[in-house]
Amino acid sequence: MTTKHKTLTQFLVEQQYNDACIPEQLRMLIEVVAGACQRISSVVNRGAVNDLLGNLSSENVQGEVQKKLDVISNDILLDASAWGGHLAALASEEMETIHRIPKEYTAGEYLLVYDPIDGSGNIDVNGVVGTIFSVLRTPDSASAREVTEQDFLQPGRQQVAAGYTVYGAQTILVLTVGNGVFGFTLDRELGTWLLTHDRMEIPAQTREFAINMSNRRHWAPPVQRYVDELVAGQPGPRGNDFNMRWIASMVGHVHSILIRGGVFLYPWDVRNKERGGRLRLMYEASPLGMIVEQAGGQATDGLQRLLDIQPTGLHQRVPVILGSWEEVERIKRYHGEEAVSVGRKGDAPNLQ
Repeated sequence: MTTKHKTLTQFLVEQQYNDACIPEQLRMLIEVVAGACQRISSVVNRGAVNDLLGNLSSENVQGEVQKKLDVISNDILLDASAWGGHLAALASEEMETIHRIPKEYTAGEYLLVYDPIDGSGNIDVNGVVGTIFSVLRTPDSASAREVTEQDFLQPGRQQVAAGYTVYGAQTILVLTVGNGVFGFTLDRELGTWLLTHDRMEIPAQTREFAINMSNRRHWAPPVQRYVDELVAGQPGPRGNDFNMRWIASMVGHVHSILIRGGVFLYPWDVRNKERGGRLRLMYEASPLGMIVEQAGGQATDGLQRLLDIQPTGLHQRVPVILGSWEEVERIKRYHGEEAVSVGRKGDAPNLQ
């Protein structure tokens, strides 16, 4: 069987040798992660057949009940990454602290951060789920000592690669190494990833937004203002009708934004303000923020670029607003105006 599409391996080799974007260790690490995601895709696809749906009796570090597939997918990534010689340590949304590469294996120069199953609440209803990952360099200071959790606490702008897979009608891997965004579709007959989306770009304008409207009464004024304008439609201040979508899967929404534009919002609300928001900075916001920026969009918490936020802990949470440039710019302006207004009243504006 022949194909006109370039394989992931061919693409990465070109990035290494022709474009000099990535070193060999990073290329090999991405291939390992892609292989693990291929296995996860198969497990997700056969979840019901193999009795892998439903919850476990355990909770993860976030205090959330774990799905069977959460744990299995986490183990797949751990097992695949342990022996390749590319990593010094890993951190997962499903684990309380970091996982160092066992001493019997060769340790590499990178750190892998991942969410093994994003949108796991969709598993039992056959909805969209995915895997998110981020690659960081191990600090030079760690070369003479054991890697610590502090070594992972790098702002998103220091990522050397980020990506996600979405397990839907097709299994698609979306990747950036800081040189644009590329999408690869899993060909199950060939058993390989094929380049099907070359240099993905987010349209600057959109008439589509994604937000969980059930939380509307809890939002801060800038978000309420923005959404109210969209919901008002053509007679309202925006003069256009907007479509709203919500599938409870961040990778699903981001993938839709990459294909046809849009804006995704998961802002803080009065119930989670003290912990900073709902989504995790290192496992979700930073890697997907890098992808969105590389595709020409914006990613912010409302007042600050997501990739500039300095992490204070592995499981830190933040508000997330990302997508088409013009809509995110408008939302940022609304947050800025609110901050100025609050400041005039004598209170310090506090997004988180």
